[in-house]
Amino acid sequence: MKHTLKITIVLVLLFIAAQLVGLATITNYIQVDKQLTETGEEKITINYPDTALGEQPDIDKEDNTEMTATVTVIFFALIIGTVLLLLLIRFNLGKLWKIWFFMAIFMALSVSFKVYTNIIAAFILGALLAAWRIFKPNPWVHNVTEVFIYTGIAILILPLINVTGAIVMLIIISFYDMYAVWKSKHMVKMAKFMTNKKLFAGLFVEYKQPKGKSSKKAAGKTVKSAILGGGDIAFPLLFSVTVLESRIITKGLTKSVALSQTLIVTLFVTLSLLLLFLLSKKDRFYPAMPFLTAGCLVGYAVLMLF
Repeated sequence: MKHTLKITIVLVLLFIAAQLVGLATITNYIQVDKQLTETGEEKITINYPDTALGEQPDIDKEDNTEMTATVTVIFFALIIGTVLLLLLIRFNLGKLWKIWFFMAIFMALSVSFKVYTNIIAAFILGALLAAWRIFKPNPWVHNVTEVFIYTGIAILILPLINVTGAIVMLIIISFYDMYAVWKSKHMVKMAKFMTNKKLFAGLFVEYKQPKGKSSKKAAGKTVKSAILGGGDIAFPLLFSVTVLESRIITKGLTKSVALSQTLIVTLFVTLSLLLLFLLSKKDRFYPAMPFLTAGCLVGYAVLMLF
């Protein structure tokens, strides 16, 4: 097992929290509109209210061309972000990363909080928590903000993608993750950089290493870092909310019933993460997305049996 049982449980519980908060918040965010067509059939559509960052895009998610464009844009945005971060690492521009990271956290948190409050309060709370995390980091603020950050990201992407597009994206990201961790290893390099700067994008827990085990030293104490990348939280959540939306539209379910059924996906993706932690070995890096993608797809297959 890569980490101690206690830390493994903590990481898994934080992952579950991020998934549940995201699902609950987005269930509250989306608006279901039912109308009768000229033939007397009921047509269900999903509306997306304005976010803290403005109006949501209006596209036809049943258009395969639109879905292809969305998946392509998301993937290339990921590549561009990766290249920029590697350049910051190459030229030791940690301060620029801090500014970039602050803005990303601030915007994502603001979008999440806007679902529950007005825009001014959302901006203030988002800015305060982002500043606290960046300039006065501590494990509690770090991981609490992580729970809400990916909800904001999912809210912004959901109007652009459906279940099919999300599945394609999961598969592509899984192959990319394997290449980035096992082949080029640039994902490992980025993770070490962000961890050292205490500006890691993802779940982050430090714990004391049992005596006699190899480890690194920090602040005079023997410690290890348990991490789970932000993408490993965001992509399963995004898939789950597309499933939630699909259940409402295709099955005519209420939001609460659709949410309860989507939890099947959450269960299986959580089990896949737990399996990864149990099978992984100490002091090695593993691509989590292949496991999480498998969990998502198995959970979705089980759900489709209903």
